[in-house]
Amino acid sequence: MTLTVNGESLVTDSITIPDLLKELGINPDRVAVEVNLSIIKKADYSAYNLKEGDAVEVINFVGGG
Repeated sequence: MTLTVNGESLVTDSITIPDLLKELGINPDRVAVEVNLSIIKKADYSAYNLKEGDAVEVINFVGGG
């Protein structure tokens, strides 16, 4: 299926958010994920099925001081 991830088209076989993050090499503990303008709770990542054409934004947390 084709998704838009952080503004770029991506063809993937990933069905769930954890699958997608693994494919992208992203640690799920350090990001928030938004699908079609809705933030998905971490507890729901595994149960949320991505669909053709979804727009996914992966937001990294940055610490500083």
